[in-house]
Amino acid sequence: MAEPPGNQEGCWAGAPSALYDDSSGTFYLSYRIRTLLRDHGRAGRGGETRVAVSSNGTDFEIIWTASKEEFDALSIEKSCLMLTPEGRFRLYVSYSSAHDYRWRIDMLEADDPRDFDAAKRVSVLSPENTGTEGVKDPVTVIAGNLWHMYVNTVFRPPDADFATLDRMHREGNAYVAGVVSTCTGLATSPDGRHFDWVGEVLPAGSGWDGYLARMSAIVYTPPFFTAIYDGRPNSGANYSDRPGLAITHDLRTFHKVDTGRPRLRSPHGRGTLRYVECLRVGDALHYFYEMARPDFAHELRTVKVPLT
Repeated sequence: MAEPPGNQEGCWAGAPSALYDDSSGTFYLSYRIRTLLRDHGRAGRGGETRVAVSSNGTDFEIIWTASKEEFDALSIEKSCLMLTPEGRFRLYVSYSSAHDYRWRIDMLEADDPRDFDAAKRVSVLSPENTGTEGVKDPVTVIAGNLWHMYVNTVFRPPDADFATLDRMHREGNAYVAGVVSTCTGLATSPDGRHFDWVGEVLPAGSGWDGYLARMSAIVYTPPFFTAIYDGRPNSGANYSDRPGLAITHDLRTFHKVDTGRPRLRSPHGRGTLRYVECLRVGDALHYFYEMARPDFAHELRTVKVPLT
């Protein structure tokens, strides 16, 4: 449903976030476009974030785009689309700042996604207000009038010196540097603007998810919530992520449904199948995900699964 910008490894379309507006019967989808890494991370990478609309959840039309230059960013990754209780749209965008190479999350807000303006963005989560080395890839749910934002988190290594931190950030991506594993952290808010940092809720494991545990979706499946998360075993498997499952009753304590291996993989490329988004609309689940192709590029796909 969305093609990468090139037919080679390192070119991606994916990292989706979806929502459904009951009042208009419209699907909204956010995703990013990524090009080949160049110049030690200072060129290429996640260059564009998009929002698209659809009446059926399959055929989408792009209605808004923004470049990484509009965010003063080295790279843009996963964003999160939300509709507030008051009916306003929000886009939480994660990006690596060109000023300090650290990942952070800003928010754009408008009555219509077509009116998102990167120049009016406000900071929501950063390394400074979370006490971390980076936060990105937000997944957000409102429950009990409380906003829960789950983010892929890099903590500072114990006794880290300048050389260690420089090695983590000099290419603008502490998440693949191999210095420390990354987990899912949680921040909560009464309004989706001002967040309090809670901390780690979904840690990396010791096997197939030993280097990464990054939540990509959370769905209410009574009597509990089911989270889909990406894992990778080590930094040698960077960008070859595959999904697993975890459940929670309180949105803070997660229990992995671990089979000792990922649940799915692509039959192509390096087997990458990641950033699985799950949206329940009526009696069906709509999945959106990023998947490796035979040419090693990644494309954005969707599938509708009836519940009856």
